[in-house]
Amino acid sequence: HLWMLLHLSGICTFFRHYYVSLLISLSACSLSPWSHIMLPLSCIESSKKSSNTVPVLWKCSMCTFDNHETMVYCEMCGVFRESFVKSGKDVSIKESVNGISNNSGTSALSNSDSTKMPAKTSTTNFDGDSERKYASTSHDKVNSTQLASVGSSSSTGKKLKEDQGSSRASSSAQNKGSMETLSSDISQLSIERNNVNVAQPLPEEYKPEGWMLADQESGVLSQLNLAIVGHVDSGKSTLSGRLLHLLGKISKRDMHKNEKEAKEKGKGSFAYAWAMDESTEERARGITMTVAVAYLETKKYRVVLLDSPGHKDFVPNLISGATQADAAILVVDASTGSFESGMDGEGGKSVGQTKEHAQLIRSFGVEQLIVAVNKMDAIGYSKDRLEFIKVRLGSFLRSCNFRDSAVTWIPLSAVENQNLIKSPSDARFTSWYQGSCLLDAIDSLQLPSRDVSKPLILPICDVIKSQSTGQLAAFGKLETGAIRNGSKVLVLPCEEVATVKTIERDSSSCSIARAGDNVAVILQGIDGSRIIPGGILCHPGFPVPVANYLELKIRVLDIAIPILIGYQVEFHIHHVKEAARVTKIVALLDKTGKPSKTAPRFLKSKQNAVVQVTLDQAVCVEEFSKCRALGRAFLRSSGSTIAVGIVTKIMRQDQH
Repeated sequence: HLWMLLHLSGICTFFRHYYVSLLISLSACSLSPWSHIMLPLSCIESSKKSSNTVPVLWKCSMCTFDNHETMVYCEMCGVFRESFVKSGKDVSIKESVNGISNNSGTSALSNSDSTKMPAKTSTTNFDGDSERKYASTSHDKVNSTQLASVGSSSSTGKKLKEDQGSSRASSSAQNKGSMETLSSDISQLSIERNNVNVAQPLPEEYKPEGWMLADQESGVLSQLNLAIVGHVDSGKSTLSGRLLHLLGKISKRDMHKNEKEAKEKGKGSFAYAWAMDESTEERARGITMTVAVAYLETKKYRVVLLDSPGHKDFVPNLISGATQADAAILVVDASTGSFESGMDGEGGKSVGQTKEHAQLIRSFGVEQLIVAVNKMDAIGYSKDRLEFIKVRLGSFLRSCNFRDSAVTWIPLSAVENQNLIKSPSDARFTSWYQGSCLLDAIDSLQLPSRDVSKPLILPICDVIKSQSTGQLAAFGKLETGAIRNGSKVLVLPCEEVATVKTIERDSSSCSIARAGDNVAVILQGIDGSRIIPGGILCHPGFPVPVANYLELKIRVLDIAIPILIGYQVEFHIHHVKEAARVTKIVALLDKTGKPSKTAPRFLKSKQNAVVQVTLDQAVCVEEFSKCRALGRAFLRSSGSTIAVGIVTKIMRQDQH
C-alpha cells in the first residue's frame, strides 16, 4: 500500500528505488510478510538491467498507466492485465514468465511464499458442520528458503552484467532451461501443497504378533476377576477375609493380630473383615470405603477378589473398581429386616444397595452371578426364609436381564464357616441342603473370551507404588491385546509414548501380560505425574479417542425427578468420574429398540432413550461396538444411580 501511495503522490523515482532497496534488506532479515511486495519490484529491476532492447509497454484499462511488458498487473492501480485474466497461455505472459525465470532466486522465493501460506483442509464433524483446519510448514523452513533466494538473486544480478555480450543462441537456451526449472518448481510446489501436514493413515487392520497369541503356559492357572458386592453390613469383607484365611492366604500371626485389635476396640466380629479393610478410617467406621484387592487360588482359577464398598456414599468407588469383574458374588444378609432394607432402602422410600449393586454389576457386562445368602446362622438356617429371598430377589434379577441359568444360590454363614470351602456341618443346615459350597460354585464359573487379537487397551484403575521397586506403576486390567517388557505404549490423555520397564502380577514380576490379566505396569521415559487414574495405556498406532460430547443409549432406573434437557449429572465411565449435563434428548426407544419419531420433553423411570451429554472435561472413551469396557456409562445424581447405558457415538472428539 505504501508503494502505491508513493506513485499516486508523484514522488520521484529515487524514493521508489530507495524503497525497493529497503524491502530487499527486510527480506534478508527473514521478514516474510514483505516478500509478496518484493517479488514484482525485484523482477522489474532485474529486467531493466538485463534488457538492451526498447521496452514494450501495455496500457492499463483502468487508469491508462503504461506498464512494462513483464508486469501482469498495473504498477499504478494494481488491476490485472486483461490478457492475463482471459488466458494463462497468452504469448506475452510466456515472455513475462521467461523474464522472471532469468532471476534464479525468484522460484525459490515463490516456493517459500507458497509454503508459508496455510493449506486449508475441510473436515466434517459428526453434527454435519464443516470445520476448517489450517496447516502450515515450520517457520524455520520458510526463513531458510527466503535467505537462499536473496543470495541467489544477488549473484544472478552479477552474472547478468558479465554476460550481456553473450550470443542470442546461448541466451535462448538459458531461457528455455529456466522455463523448465520454473515448471518443475511449480509442479513440486503443487505436490508440497497437497502434502502439507497431512496425518499418516493408520494401518487398516491390526495384526497381533506371535508372542501375543502364545498358548497358555503349563501349570499356570487362568485368572478370574471376581467382584464382591452387596448392601452395607451384609458381610462382604468378613466373607472375603474368611476365604483368604481358610485357603492359607493370611498367616496365623496376622490373623491373631487382627483378632486382638478388634477385641480391644469392641469389634471382635470384625477380625476377618480387617484382613481386607486395612486403613485406619475403614476400621474406625467399620465399613469398606475403597475396592480392596486380594488373590486366592482354587482348583481351576487364580481368583482376583475385588471387595467393593456397600455404603451408598462410596458407590462411585465400586463403579471404578468393579468394572474389571468377569463375574460377581452378590452378598445378601438373610436376617429379618436387613434383607428388606437392602431391597427397598431405609423406610422403603428408596432403592436399597442390593438392587443398585445388582443393576450396576449387570451394566458392567457381568452375566454370571453367585448370590451368597449370608448370616444363615442368624435365622436358624431356615429353608423357608431362603425360599422367600430367592423368589423376591430372583424376580428383580430377571428384570435386570440375568438369566436364571447364570445365577447360582449359595446359602452360607461366613462367621460360622458353614458352606464356604466344604459342605456344611451344622445339622440344621444339612437336613435340607445338599448343594455346592461357595468354592465349588466359583470353580463352576466360565471365563469370558479374552481378545488378544486386538490392539492393546489397559484402563488405569489406580497409580500405585510397586512393592518390589518402589516406583510408580499404572495398575489395571488388560481389556484387549498384550504387552511385554520393552513394549512401546501411548499414555492417554497426555498423549506421550513410554516404554514398559517392568510388569508385576500379584507383586511378582512377569515378562508378558495378556487380556484379562490384572497387572501393575512400570513405565520409563515419562514423568510419573502424567500417569493418572482414568487414563489409558494403548497401542501407539491405534489411539483411544478423547472426547467430551457423546451420544448414549440409556436405561432410566427408578427416579423421583424426571430427567430434563440441561439436567446436571455425574458421568461415570470405566475409572473416570466427570461432571456433565444432558444437552439433548434424541428419542425414546420401544421394547424392540425402535426410536420414536418425536423427541420427548423429559424422561421418567423405566424408559429407554437416546440422549446426548456434554462433559466438563474430555475423557478417554470408545464406542461400545468397538470396545465394551470403554463404552459403558453410568449417570448418577444426588447420591443415586439414575441411568445406565452405552456409548453409541462420539459426537465431537477433543482436539489437542
